[in-house]
Amino acid sequence: MPKHRGKRRPPKRSLALPDLEQTKSAVVNSLASKSGQTTYDHAINEFVDWYCSEPRLAFNRTVALRYRIHLEQRHLAPTTINLRLAAARRVAYEAADSGLLSSELADGIRRVKGVRRIGVRLGNWLTADQSRSLLLNSQGDSLRSKRNYAILALLIGRGLRRGEPCALSAESIQLREEQWVIVDLHGKAGHIRTVPIPLWVKEAVDRWTEASGIKDGCLFRAINKAGKIWGEGMTPKVLWEIVKRAAGAAGIEKLVPHDLRRTCARLCHLAGGELDQIQFLLGHVSIQTTEHYLGCKQKLRVAVNDKIGIEP
Repeated sequence: MPKHRGKRRPPKRSLALPDLEQTKSAVVNSLASKSGQTTYDHAINEFVDWYCSEPRLAFNRTVALRYRIHLEQRHLAPTTINLRLAAARRVAYEAADSGLLSSELADGIRRVKGVRRIGVRLGNWLTADQSRSLLLNSQGDSLRSKRNYAILALLIGRGLRRGEPCALSAESIQLREEQWVIVDLHGKAGHIRTVPIPLWVKEAVDRWTEASGIKDGCLFRAINKAGKIWGEGMTPKVLWEIVKRAAGAAGIEKLVPHDLRRTCARLCHLAGGELDQIQFLLGHVSIQTTEHYLGCKQKLRVAVNDKIGIEP
């Protein structure tokens, strides 16, 4: 007698929580960058929380549109809204590829456009005086103060991304061509670069390593309430708290770790740094990204073409 083949289950039109968790893991694991994994993990969690709180409708274009309206009503920045929508699209693509969702529904979600960005969101920069104040108010003799000062010095003086100090190893700081550098620094999308460290930043790091006794492994570690090193590393949440407390002590409002990276770029530019060298320093693939970080404004009173050497 011929064997009866089992009927193939048709793709679903809505996703349950186990399906969403499975899909999220697949999306996050497909990303090479650690920062990208963290970003998409948070964005997908935000979408899943919203989706599960709504009446369970088919996972289709209407749901994506409602989610966009929900994000707009929260008055989020266009960049944030578009990132959250991109995360929802990635969930739909992955669910369709694994047979959990109808491909026609995934295509409908793909057609939902993001919001328009009007102008350029410049971000926040510190002046040189504000940067000095931030550092001066973070100085101290305790182990925690020396760690925090070294981290802030690296963020401002070296322009590290917020996740890079947490992954930095003590062995990666080396002397090359009579210049202290961080070798083989892993950035976004797996890019590896070697970047210089100013002498004053190296001295701040040395004060931390001498006090902590750290010679290998993660350079920065968590510190418990007793003021002693705890564990083998430090989370980005601790870094955010360091910046927040330092900003409060210096009287600076609404400061985030990435603002210190922008500040490094602008201060380098104001000091006469060349655009391509700042690009190398920050590890940008595109020179346009570096230009956004500088946040330059046109000077009309002292125009660049007033004196170019050919005046009669």
